[in-house]
Amino acid sequence: MCFSFSSAHHQSGHNSGVIHSGIYYTPGSLKAKLCVQGAALCYKYCDQKGIPYKQCGKLIVAVEQDEIPRLKALYERGLQNNVPGLKLIGAKEIQEKEPFCRGLMALDSPYTGIVDYKQVAQSYARDFQEAGGTILTDFEVTDMEMAKESSPESEDGLKYPVIVRNKKGEEISCGHILTCAGLHSDRLAQISGCSPEPRIVPFRGDYLLLKPEKSYLVKGNIYPVPNPRFPFLGFHFTPRMDGSVWLGPNAVLAFKREGYKLLDFSPGDFLDAVTYSGLWKLVLRNVSYGLGELYRAFSLSAQVRQLQKFIPEVTTNDVVRGPSGVRAQALDREGNLVDDFVFDGGTGAVGSRILHVRNAPSPAATSSLAIARAIADEAARRFQL
Repeated sequence: MCFSFSSAHHQSGHNSGVIHSGIYYTPGSLKAKLCVQGAALCYKYCDQKGIPYKQCGKLIVAVEQDEIPRLKALYERGLQNNVPGLKLIGAKEIQEKEPFCRGLMALDSPYTGIVDYKQVAQSYARDFQEAGGTILTDFEVTDMEMAKESSPESEDGLKYPVIVRNKKGEEISCGHILTCAGLHSDRLAQISGCSPEPRIVPFRGDYLLLKPEKSYLVKGNIYPVPNPRFPFLGFHFTPRMDGSVWLGPNAVLAFKREGYKLLDFSPGDFLDAVTYSGLWKLVLRNVSYGLGELYRAFSLSAQVRQLQKFIPEVTTNDVVRGPSGVRAQALDREGNLVDDFVFDGGTGAVGSRILHVRNAPSPAATSSLAIARAIADEAARRFQL
């Protein structure tokens, strides 16, 4: 067994750290099923490994009257997804849980928690190595092909007929391949001869940090009611395991797939994004939202105004610019965000031996152990293992 990653260096080390409970996702979807299963498995795994976490809960808060019907619909969806402990609460109960938060009604999710996913991912890596696996980093795959010939006497040649080659010319022989490439999942699929769709378009999310002396303003996660007219969730308050509080994120097109800084730029990544028709269709449907997000990326006060809808006491003097993450957003040709997990392979000698995890957006970290089970089951079925 071998695979290539830099342990928790990218998405797993740049996410919000929330253990999601499974409220938002379409009932019956893989997202809904694997999130609810994954949260339970995540808590159990952390208990087994001694990884600290906090089950601090989450409030999804309606601050306008027209958000209340959407909040109630979200509550019903959470019940359909078998999310434990959900209840709707009023303004008084909101302030009992979050004394500085203002809202008309909220969906209370006590099962939501936080953890340092970098620790979780590094623990997974140790488990993998202890099971006999080898972890290779700095192994950029450039080619996959069937071995030109295998000696009939060579048992390894029959077992491992697929050659994976990196840009240095180094090779690994494989029997079957599972890819979970995140920001590069479409490129790895193309290298293997599989479909380039869905395409990955990177979106950067910038967080603010609440100054330590103001961390008392937030006890648990505070989220907005999602607006179905917009493609992303919106600003929220996220306590962290180190005691800090993250505020945000926004969502702007990243000009580099691993571009964590505002001005990071890769000509190849930029051209891949802007020449894709699906991105332009998404942009044209969301022009005002996109311009607003871009403005907020540069304006601290504009971001703070979003936060003041929930906690009026927050001011620009209470925040500083914080870390960023890059979301590997899968888009189809019609400009639709691919919302569910996507697992597929291909045809032909190489494609028939590959299972690609093409799209695993949030809540993929929460769902990781459940996703692993699903991948193992699918690999066993496809490859008749």
